[in-house]
Amino acid sequence: VQLQASGGGLVQAGGSLRLSCAASGRTFSSYSMGWFRQAPGKEREFVSRITWSGDGTYYAVPVKGRFTISRDNAKNTVYLQMNRLKPEDTAVYYCAATGGIRWSVDAMDYWGKGTLVTVSS
Repeated sequence: VQLQASGGGLVQAGGSLRLSCAASGRTFSSYSMGWFRQAPGKEREFVSRITWSGDGTYYAVPVKGRFTISRDNAKNTVYLQMNRLKPEDTAVYYCAATGGIRWSVDAMDYWGKGTLVTVSS
């Protein structure tokens, strides 16, 4: 599976962005998908994930209620709708996929290259 993230950019605080992660490979629908982010000088951290069927979604506390993850298995794409953005959301956002049940940076099977989100105050 190859992952390509897009949709990052510069936005003012309070604004919105939608990230997309397009996957190649016929087994996309069998993977749990999700997003991590890495701010300058900080470790990569979990943001959100979605089960292979789409019926389970999970969020990190700092983004819960503001971000929404979804997937379209017919399009091999996972989305992250980010609303009410804050300057502290500024980071490179990476999509990731795993066929396993663990969800951590070291447990992912595949990574996209990342897309930069910058939120100005």
